[in-house]
Amino acid sequence: MFTPRDLAQIKEMNLSLDEVEEQLKRFKQGFPYLTIISAATIDKGIMRIPETAEKQYIEEWAHFLRDDHQVVKFVPASGAASRMFKDLFAFLGADYAVPTTEAEKTFFGNIDKFAFYLSLDASCKDLYGHSVSELVERGRYKDVVSALLMPDGLNYGYLPKGLLLFHKYPEGNRTPVGEHLTEGSYYAMNRDREVNIHFTVSPEHRPFFEALVGARKSAYEMKLDCFFDVSYSEQKPCTNTIAVDMNDEPFREEDGSLLFRPGGHGALIENLNDVDAEIVFIKNIDNVVPDRLKPHEAQYKKLLAGVLVRLRQRAFGYLEKLEKGNCSTEELAEMFEFTKNELCIIPPEGGLTESLPDYLKRKLDRPFRVCGMVKNVGEPGGGPFIVKNADGTASLQILESSQIDPNDPKAMEALKKSSHFNPVDLVCAVKDRKGKKYHLPDYVDKNTGFISKKSKNGKELKALELPGLWNGGMSDWNTIFVEVPISTFNPVKTVNDLLRPEHQ
Repeated sequence: MFTPRDLAQIKEMNLSLDEVEEQLKRFKQGFPYLTIISAATIDKGIMRIPETAEKQYIEEWAHFLRDDHQVVKFVPASGAASRMFKDLFAFLGADYAVPTTEAEKTFFGNIDKFAFYLSLDASCKDLYGHSVSELVERGRYKDVVSALLMPDGLNYGYLPKGLLLFHKYPEGNRTPVGEHLTEGSYYAMNRDREVNIHFTVSPEHRPFFEALVGARKSAYEMKLDCFFDVSYSEQKPCTNTIAVDMNDEPFREEDGSLLFRPGGHGALIENLNDVDAEIVFIKNIDNVVPDRLKPHEAQYKKLLAGVLVRLRQRAFGYLEKLEKGNCSTEELAEMFEFTKNELCIIPPEGGLTESLPDYLKRKLDRPFRVCGMVKNVGEPGGGPFIVKNADGTASLQILESSQIDPNDPKAMEALKKSSHFNPVDLVCAVKDRKGKKYHLPDYVDKNTGFISKKSKNGKELKALELPGLWNGGMSDWNTIFVEVPISTFNPVKTVNDLLRPEHQ
C-alpha cells in the first residue's frame, strides 16, 4: 500500500508505520459509542455551591496562590476565524449586491459598533479611496466586506480569532490575546506578581502573536502592576492523522503524496503535557469579556480553583495514608465514600477485582480537573454525563454528540434529561503529591475519537479527529463538575456576537 516515498513522508512526521496503519483501521471500523449511565445533573454529578460557601473556596485559592506554586493559563488559539465570518463570505459569493439576510442586515446596520470599525475604515480608504460610510452610501457593500476579510485588506477571514479586535477601550481597542492577558491577572497571579500565559498557535501565525504581545505587554504590565511570562507552542506533526478517500484508501495529493491533517484539539494534550505547571486554567480564545465584566468571571474561576485545591488535598492525604499501609477498615471506608460520593466514581457492578487499597490508589493517584458547567439554554457544546469505563467503573465525562449512540434509547433518554453543557472552563491539577508531572497521554481514551467529512481541492475525504482535549483526552482523570452562571460563558462564534451587550 505504501511506497518508499510514503514511508519517508511518514518518518518525517515522526509517525510510525504501525500508527498510520492503526489510523487506517479506525476509518474502516469506526469508533464505539460510549455506554451512558445517565446525564450528570445537580446533586447527581454536578455540584451547586451555596453562596455562603463560595467565599471559603475563593479564600482557599488565594491562600494557595500565596504559596510557591506554578500556575499557568492555557489558551488554545490556533483556530482560524473563517467560520466566524461564514455569513459574510456567503454574501461575497451571492448573486445579490445589497444586504438581504438577517445576519447581513444586522452587520451593516451596526457596523460602527464593532471594535475593528476604525481599522476597517482605514482599510477601505487605502483600497478604494472611500470610507466605510461612503462605500455603503454608494451600495458597495461587498467592497466593505472584502476590505475586512481579504488578504489585501484586514485579512480577518484568514487570521486566528486571537488577533482580531473584539472590544473597545479609550486607550486602544483590544484583541482576545489582550483580554486573556488582562484576565489572567485577576486569578492566576502568583506571589511574585507574575502571570504565566500559554497560547497554542499555528506556525504561520506565531510571529503575529509574538509581535502583538511584544508591542502591548509592557503597557498591560504597567496598568495591572504585574509581569507576564507568555509562551507559545504549536501542534506537533506527530499528532497529525492520515486522511482517506470515500473508499477508506489513503487520500493522495495531486503530486501523489499522502495527505495528513491536524488531529483536532485533542492533539493539544501533547502541548498541555509539555507545560511546566502544577495548576492549569484552560479557556477558549473567544470566550472573553471587557474589563467591566472581568471581576464577575474571575470570581468563578477562583471558585473552581478552590474546589480543585480542596479535593486534591484530601486525595493527597488519603494517598499518603495508603502508601504507609495498615489503614483501618473505617479509614478505607471513608476513602471509598470520597471516591464514590465526591468524585462520583461508581465501582463495578460485580464488585472490585482488586484489593480496596489498590483500587483507591489507582483512582486517587491521577490528574484532577474541575469543570464549570452552565445550564443548557441552546448554546452549542458538549454535555456532562456519567459514563461506563473500560474497567467496569463509571465516572463523570464530557461527551460530544458524535459519541452518543442515536439508536440507544437509554442514551437518548439521558441526552433529553441533560440540563447543562460544557463551556470549556477547566482548572486542572497535573502533578502528583510528590510534585512529579503526570504523563497526560497515558490518561487518554483512544476509543473516543471521531471521523469527519472534509474536502480538498474539490475532492471529498474523511478526516480522523483525535480524542478531544476535554472529553476523551482527559477520560481517565478525576473529574468534578461545578455549576457556574451562564453569564460566565460569552463566546464569539459569529461576527455579530460581538454586538451582544456583554461585548459592547
